[in-house]
Amino acid sequence: MNIGRKIRTLREAKGLSQGDIERRSGLLRSYISRVEGGYTAPSLATLEKFAKALEVEAYQLLYGREGRPRAIVVPSRPGISRSASRLLKMYEALSASNRRLVVTLTAQLAKQ
Repeated sequence: MNIGRKIRTLREAKGLSQGDIERRSGLLRSYISRVEGGYTAPSLATLEKFAKALEVEAYQLLYGREGRPRAIVVPSRPGISRSASRLLKMYEALSASNRRLVVTLTAQLAKQ
């Protein structure tokens, strides 16, 4: 399951529309649609916005049903850099508490 599908599943389970997520997160509905469709990979700061709008912890968007971390699915496209791929691999290797820390720190830095 990719992150977009996880976001869509959570949104639908909570009875929310993409418009509701737009109002709660400030993200454009077209962007929400692209993420849910798997065409765009959200940044960590954007994952935090989705999590807040869905009323879940951000790290939960990165975990599968088994409670284990799952690989982040990044759409293949020529625009993704080697360093971004390395960053994603390092993020996948972090423990749950360290992932929460990274997401929290990233959100704080994005506000500044």
